[in-house]
Amino acid sequence: MIAQNTELRTPNGKLLLVMLFAMTFPTLAAWSYFVALAEQGGQANVWQQAAYVAGKIVQFAFPLVFLAGVERRILSLRSARKEAITLYLCYGLTFGLLVVMLMLGVYFGTLRGTKMFQQTPAQLQQKLREFNMATPVRYLVLASFIVAAHSLLEEYYWRWFVFGQLRKLTAQMSAIALSSLAFMAHHVVVLYVYLPGYFWTAALPFSLAIAVGGAVWAWLYARSSSLWPSWLSHLLIDAGIFAIGWDLLWPIR
Repeated sequence: MIAQNTELRTPNGKLLLVMLFAMTFPTLAAWSYFVALAEQGGQANVWQQAAYVAGKIVQFAFPLVFLAGVERRILSLRSARKEAITLYLCYGLTFGLLVVMLMLGVYFGTLRGTKMFQQTPAQLQQKLREFNMATPVRYLVLASFIVAAHSLLEEYYWRWFVFGQLRKLTAQMSAIALSSLAFMAHHVVVLYVYLPGYFWTAALPFSLAIAVGGAVWAWLYARSSSLWPSWLSHLLIDAGIFAIGWDLLWPIR
């Protein structure tokens, strides 16, 4: 995935401001609909739902607006070399499966039923009720959207746009680190809500693990010039997370 028509180049000062917005907006948006607009009782919350939809529209439209309006470029799809994609698809698949096995092993082998997750089912139920998704069928619909579509949109945003633009401002390793920490930041908000009282011992360490995942995905994208490997890895891990969420909500005893 690349942008065509590269005659105009954004000055570094302007690009830095663009990147600051792109790296912080998703966290501010997550805070708005996970914390600021949350209500006690967990009833359907139209303001929260509106903030979520508006936040996602702004986030995922922003790169296209920037490219078209500022850099006078258009987005187009171009495949990298088939052999490169195949190799890094294998890397992405392997990484995704290893992380899923690790997550499920740690959860079912160590953390399931512990005090750390004592409040998490209630927090999940409340958030699903606020978004009118608190039934098994609707949960599966939500999971399918997040796993298949939202993961691709995040890869387009965080790897193709944020990481891709940061490479113009700094060295590749620095771009990987900065984009991955920014990708991590909004997950801190989410895990803070779902793991109350365990910020330092659970929410922050889990978020740092997400940053590591983001770094691997940025590396996969840099090496393959394709979003397919990182997307495959990302969607597998998201599927594992929703499997754990299902067990928290409707456990089989």
